Amino acid sequence: MTPGLSRSALWIALGAAALTSSIGMGIRQTYGLMLLPYVSEHGVDAWAFGLAVALHNLTWGLAQPAVGAVADRWGAGRVMAAGGVFYLLGCGLAALFPSNLTLLLGIGVLSGFGVASAGTGMALAAIGRMAPPEKRGEYIGLASAGGSLGQAAMVPFVFAGIGWFGAAGAMALLAVSALLILPLARLIEWKPAPRAAGAAPAGLAGLPRLARESLADRDFALLTAGFFACGFQLAFLTVHLPSHIALCGLPPSLGMTALMLIGLFNIPGSWFCGWLAGKVKPEAALGWIYLLRTVAIAAFALAPPTAWGTMVFAAVMGFVWLGTVPLTSAAIARRFGVVNLGALYGVSFFSHQIGGFIGAASGAVLYSTVGSYAAFWPVMVAVGLGASVLNWMAKAPGQRLAPA
Repeated sequence: MTPGLSRSALWIALGAAALTSSIGMGIRQTYGLMLLPYVSEHGVDAWAFGLAVALHNLTWGLAQPAVGAVADRWGAGRVMAAGGVFYLLGCGLAALFPSNLTLLLGIGVLSGFGVASAGTGMALAAIGRMAPPEKRGEYIGLASAGGSLGQAAMVPFVFAGIGWFGAAGAMALLAVSALLILPLARLIEWKPAPRAAGAAPAGLAGLPRLARESLADRDFALLTAGFFACGFQLAFLTVHLPSHIALCGLPPSLGMTALMLIGLFNIPGSWFCGWLAGKVKPEAALGWIYLLRTVAIAAFALAPPTAWGTMVFAAVMGFVWLGTVPLTSAAIARRFGVVNLGALYGVSFFSHQIGGFIGAASGAVLYSTVGSYAAFWPVMVAVGLGASVLNWMAKAPGQRLAPA
């Protein structure tokens, strides 16, 4: 636990981190609802919208190690406040001037920096440093669970906004909601906590060396490779599940319901996975999560499309949706300590976002080419099984790069 930090201050920071990441993660989780409305209302191309979300994931992954290193040295709160500004600019640009180019710049680049700075990565790094070591996994899980409220609340909010104001109007509502991040970020980790002697974070200058040394650790590399599957599966579902449901002849509102259920069930799921991180080997738990996801995806793809089947699938996926995040953060903290947790999580998360880029972009290309997602589901299954094996291969933590 951060020296001199009271329990009440920790709970205030935990609540603020959960609300901030709720907004940061909730905004991006609604993009899938806007694909078809943007195409029909503003004449943008489906491939361009899908590529914008894919670029959003890639920008997020590229930016995460750098903003994590800045947060490790200067405090996560300042970085999260900057994320709110990036989101305001990105969503505002896409709302005011809807076109293929502005979607690529606004959603793809600016909001990618927004979620990297104000999403779960920053929140969990801050809480990981502030929490006592014996409760670190559980507190990280609580922050991640709180962040799921954003998806549960913002999905129906945006769905209604599309109906009232159109896709661009709903995007404008997201831009305004990003302003709420600024006062919340002030309550988290506005200044860097006092460090023990010899425990200075690497910072931006030391990030390349830190990345090389961490990836030279075999088990960290396996963990990072497995994280690819998480991004691949979740980005595809976030962007394309509502469209897939509509193509199956089910009501479009069911896509909204499915995304909302994912957010709701992710609340207990993230807490449970964070609690589990303190009880079992995180890498083993990650392997079982990827397997459960993969079985659910295979069953959903093979079963006839129904409303009830879709909602059960959404509930199961929701329970393990962001459960990989507290487990991965806990595994990194056990291996390397928490001094560079933001940067090291960012290094691993880059693999996640490469997967997200490929999942979102290839789904968009497939839809634009053949008008169906049927060929994508077997790929989702194969990638998930590979991630399970990689995490089960990982051994117990070895020598740390930095003290806790």
